[in-house]
Amino acid sequence: MRQAIRALGWAIYILWLVIIVFTVTAVYSAFQLGLEFGEEPQVSTSGGTVTLTLPFSVENNGFYDINDLNVTTILQESNGALVSNSSTVLPLISSGNKVNATHNISISLENMTSASLSRLLFYDTDLDMDMSLALRYAGVIPFKISTNIKNFTRWGAPLYNLTIGNPYFADSRVVVPTSFENHSFFNLTGTMRLELVNNLNQQVGAGVTEINAPSQSVYSTSVGVTVSDPRNIREARLYFDTSVFSYGPVVMPIG
Repeated sequence: MRQAIRALGWAIYILWLVIIVFTVTAVYSAFQLGLEFGEEPQVSTSGGTVTLTLPFSVENNGFYDINDLNVTTILQESNGALVSNSSTVLPLISSGNKVNATHNISISLENMTSASLSRLLFYDTDLDMDMSLALRYAGVIPFKISTNIKNFTRWGAPLYNLTIGNPYFADSRVVVPTSFENHSFFNLTGTMRLELVNNLNQQVGAGVTEINAPSQSVYSTSVGVTVSDPRNIREARLYFDTSVFSYGPVVMPIG
């Protein structure tokens, strides 16, 4: 009986020793993780989505495999409004190996027509980023770190400084000068509809013009509108239907 108790004591001692060694080596391994990001994100646009591609590499110099490495980035506007929430998962990085990968930050331009983000269509701003890295060592021990990066990237508004000029008459129509600056990453193509409204909140005429505003360019045009009654025109209402987003009305006073 005494020998059995002694053997059990040794078994418990060895078990604790294994646990301590495993824990110490796992913690040591956590500090041997090498993570590097490329200096500049690559920008691309497809449909209604802008994608920032961040190349990165992970080097596992620890004693154990890394499982389910998850890189998550959250982009926020300066007032805290959510712009993007993106994740990349690497299922396995074996001990002693280095893996090169990319993390895509996707920004839906259709989401920017919402009330909380619509100002990004008209105003440039800096975007902040919260980044977190989570993983499991040896399939058991969880590990997570996070950081906040202020002014991660500059957002350029596609309809910056949208302006309505003074209307004038030409060929029995009211002509309305309109302009904006495309500060965005992408070209802006599509149509702009302009409606004129009088003091009685009645539409008195409308016109449509094509938009072709390359990235980082100034766009200006004049929209001719045949009106039923040119008197007491109070405001213009603009509707944008482009390859990347649809938005409107933008109400702008006239006079």
